[in-house]
Amino acid sequence: MSEQKLSVYVITIERAAERLNEIVKYASASEIEIVRVNGVDGSLIPREAWVDVDHQSFTKRHGRTILPGEYGCYRSHLAALHQFLASSREAAIIIEDDVLLDRQLLGRAKAALDAAPGAEVIKLVNHRWNGFMPRAKSASGDILGRCLFGPQGSAACYLVTRAGAERLVTSLKTMSLPWDVALERGWAIQASIFSTRSNVLEFVNGRTTTMIGTRVDYRRAKLAPWRRFSTYLFRVVDFFRRIFYVLSAR
Repeated sequence: MSEQKLSVYVITIERAAERLNEIVKYASASEIEIVRVNGVDGSLIPREAWVDVDHQSFTKRHGRTILPGEYGCYRSHLAALHQFLASSREAAIIIEDDVLLDRQLLGRAKAALDAAPGAEVIKLVNHRWNGFMPRAKSASGDILGRCLFGPQGSAACYLVTRAGAERLVTSLKTMSLPWDVALERGWAIQASIFSTRSNVLEFVNGRTTTMIGTRVDYRRAKLAPWRRFSTYLFRVVDFFRRIFYVLSAR
């Protein structure tokens, strides 16, 4: 087998052994070599032991308190980026353990990067594409662009260059938003971020559940409406910053 052009880092935690087994099975069937990233299980870490977290900014920006699973997710993605930067590769794909690998992933990801050579991050899986503005088309047929409305949701699979990873670990060192929200805010972290118009990978068995938290957990963490004024203001300002960012894309 020829050397794999892009490293594929898979984030898993110990209590998700079944998910890891699925990923390994699909990776083998797709002839994709994966590198495991030992993720952080936020449920096992007392809140007072969390590091590099701005609780006040998170509450003001997002309108609720941080779930343990969100903290673990955030730290896990930073760990994956650091693991990638410790390698000699110029680009890598980072995935969570709930997506279905297929043999077209590497080719489509490489083609996407060739189509947008200035991109530092390309999101390959999203939940929403509202107001999608196309900017390029890859040789594999994937449309790349940015969305006027967000957040798009999900950080289940994205391609990142070395320059992009360096920018992310520096700009996003301190948690003040969930990882998936922070990742796509290219205007705030001064990074060139694009996404594909449709998902390059699908979720395993149509999985819609998450280990981060239940709907009840999210509701309990949310502030009362009258306490979310700063959140509404943050989102309005971010909306206009997003619009400028999208329209200025090259």
